Amino acid sequence: MQDQEMATITINLNERESGEINESFLLMFGTWAKTLLRGLFGGKEVPVNVKGSPSQVRSFANALGSEKRYLEAWRDQGLDNPMTYKRKGELDKAIRKFTSKTGIPWPFK
Repeated sequence: MQDQEMATITINLNERESGEINESFLLMFGTWAKTLLRGLFGGKEVPVNVKGSPSQVRSFANALGSEKRYLEAWRDQGLDNPMTYKRKGELDKAIRKFTSKTGIPWPFK
């Protein structure tokens, strides 16, 4: 069986402005972010198109990258390591910035 191409995921970070943020959107957003994060850890690459202002897109990429770095530190050094604490602080800052820029809550706690 031939591999099928994966459909491009489109994430619109301007959903708050259009009043479209609801439970369904938040569930889809969380699923998309989880899928992208898996791709960052060596899973299957996912084509993605992120719409929004440059600062919104940058804050999304920064939050996703910070999430990856925190999970790597947790995996490699454990929760009690100073580097893990540092990465968690960086992640919290990136999440606050993302939420401030988009009005969308970050899907992972």
